[in-house]
Amino acid sequence: MELAVESLETPALTKAQLAELLFDQIGLNKRESKDMIDAFFDLVTDSLVEGADVKISGFGNFQIRTKAPRPGRNPRTGEPVAIEARRVVTFHASPKLKEQVQMAVIGG
Repeated sequence: MELAVESLETPALTKAQLAELLFDQIGLNKRESKDMIDAFFDLVTDSLVEGADVKISGFGNFQIRTKAPRPGRNPRTGEPVAIEARRVVTFHASPKLKEQVQMAVIGG
């Protein structure tokens, strides 16, 4: 099933717009659409918080990476600052997504 998103007015796709697309194109009611989108993002968030990778076939992988502490510098003052260790989320697009994006760029 392909969802049409040509009607989007902003360059960003929001959760509200995703829920609206489910309502318009799949026929879920608005409450079910919003609940489904919220449940999906809650599941992804909870998995990442627990340290699990999230793999979405044909889209990509979200992974948690631990960054070590390191010395840094305040760009405004030039003063040395210690940057603490932290966990960050990384995303790696699947080859299928990369291909689709590339085809859109070259007019395919």
